Amino acid sequence: MREFASDSPVEERVGEALRSADATVSLAESCTGGLAASLLTDVPGSSDYLDRSLVTYANDAKQDLLAVSREALDAHGAVSEPVARQMARGVRDTAGTTWGVSTTGIAGPTGGTDEKPVGTVFVGVAYGGPWGSETSTAAVERYRFEGSRLENKERFARAALDDLLAGIRERR
Repeated sequence: MREFASDSPVEERVGEALRSADATVSLAESCTGGLAASLLTDVPGSSDYLDRSLVTYANDAKQDLLAVSREALDAHGAVSEPVARQMARGVRDTAGTTWGVSTTGIAGPTGGTDEKPVGTVFVGVAYGGPWGSETSTAAVERYRFEGSRLENKERFARAALDDLLAGIRERR
């Protein structure tokens, strides 16, 4: 789903695409701690399309604010495809936005496992189609980056915006 090449920063391209589609976005951020929303708000006029960003770092916050199921958290852990999918859908639906984006990962320098090493992130992107259209979707991508905690957080946030942009372009 990622897109890499362009002259303008991804946050500007996302803003242009959202405006062009008359769409809105909300974010559910765990490992990025609000960084994806910060990037979006670096663009003047982002209030036209950015509704909210929830930093749901703890499992309790994921349950309370996004309706992530205890079963998904228990069976797969917070850093997983099912949880990223539920986070993206949850923030989209609670905010009533066109798009919901989630990040859940392990920025490091500790906390990784053989199955989920440091630098692993799951990015969820959920689209909310018109009622009755049965076009709503949610996709999750898993990435692995190498770097310091701050470098990983930046890469995670940019990957989320890249995936959102790809999703918007697929809907055109």
